[in-house]
Amino acid sequence: MNQTFNVYCDESCHLENDHQQIMVLGAVWCPLEKTREISVHIREIKKKHDLKPEFEIKWIKVSPAKIAFYLELIDYFFDNENLHFRGLIVADKSQLQHEVYNQTHDDWYYKMYFTLLKTILSPQANYRIYLDIKDTQGAKKVAKLHDVSKSAR
Repeated sequence: MNQTFNVYCDESCHLENDHQQIMVLGAVWCPLEKTREISVHIREIKKKHDLKPEFEIKWIKVSPAKIAFYLELIDYFFDNENLHFRGLIVADKSQLQHEVYNQTHDDWYYKMYFTLLKTILSPQANYRIYLDIKDTQGAKKVAKLHDVSKSAR
């Protein structure tokens, strides 16, 4: 039986005209059977640092008051052999030339997600990939990304 992995993806500064030079896509993944254990441990870390269970972990929220929480979270991540990370950094979105490649910024965005994910995927495993739906067309494009990723394995 093939192992199943949950893959959680997020992005930062992905909009074409957000006046941000750098874009980052990231993916954290773990075996499906370890998801609950990891979630419970992260909630325990939050509780230890007087944070509510629903506190959203965002690096923009790092502050002197929360530094101990984030350091413990980083230690947990690197100490846990079941947690993995891959990131993709676009250094300068202003250099993109969509017209040369006959694409929209949106098309390019999903190509970058494919680039992020393709080295994670293995034909011997199954994946549950969770992406943010970024707009009203997102569900259709995520379905296309699914089809392309599936055929690439």
